[in-house]
Amino acid sequence: MTQSISTIAVISPTPTGQRRQQLTQQAQAFEAIFLRQMLGAMRSAKLSDDPLSNAASDQFREMGDARLADSLSKQGFGIAAMLLNQFSHEGEDHG
Repeated sequence: MTQSISTIAVISPTPTGQRRQQLTQQAQAFEAIFLRQMLGAMRSAKLSDDPLSNAASDQFREMGDARLADSLSKQGFGIAAMLLNQFSHEGEDHG
């Protein structure tokens, strides 16, 4: 059994679909970076000194913050969705 060319064309991703997928990945990456920066800024605003804090525990906190930021961005914190919405309408005629 052979597939027709039109069926194959429907199955293969279109440039628009590829562009949206790239935009989605880039928006999620930006959101993760933004969240890492935000968590880092929150951590740097220490309200009190931690007597158990040292370079190793600070590094583990940073790694944990990075994982948390990645997790939040994958769940949809909202920044990536706004960016995707903005850039997916780029180039459309609004007037």
